Amino acid sequence: MSIRHGLLALLSQGPRYGYQLRAEFESSTGATWPLNIGQVYTTLSRLERDELVTRVGADDEGRFVYRITAEGERDVRRWFTTPIARTDRPRDELAIKLAMAVTTPGVDVTQVVQTQRSATLRSLQDLTRLKADSPTIPADPGDRAWRLVLESMIFQAEAEVRWLDHCEAFVVRAEREAPVSEPAADPAPERQTTKEGRR
Repeated sequence: MSIRHGLLALLSQGPRYGYQLRAEFESSTGATWPLNIGQVYTTLSRLERDELVTRVGADDEGRFVYRITAEGERDVRRWFTTPIARTDRPRDELAIKLAMAVTTPGVDVTQVVQTQRSATLRSLQDLTRLKADSPTIPADPGDRAWRLVLESMIFQAEAEVRWLDHCEAFVVRAEREAPVSEPAADPAPERQTTKEGRR
């Protein structure tokens, strides 16, 4: 998740201070990606350095208020219209874990897959319950944003279960069809040369 662009998107709706940005960010994403306030202010400092936001003073309680600049508006609009490439996303830890399991002697890959599948199915059930308890088309824009995030998580969990099923079938088939390596033959005994043989 791009915290930078998430904050810019919120600031494009009007000036805000750090705690307000954090609360609105978490509300929009259903607290799926919780932010600590340090991340918010570090990101705001970088955005200010890059002239994408500017500090416009403080509110009555002394909190610094930030406003997006024209360049910041252009940057966030580019973000909205540019597709996210697979290579721009964080590494998939589960794919790395299974790749390592397949190549590490003594690891029961099937057990690794089954353990993960059980956890993913539990998560999928929890997410599906959450969806069932929420309105189909929420009236509040924040609730609509959360609904889309929730459905994204459900689709990802369903895809993960399908991929894990594929991994298990692949590993079982590979083990069944792998050629059995035959033990190496003993080297031919060396010829012993006797005195008679040298004559």
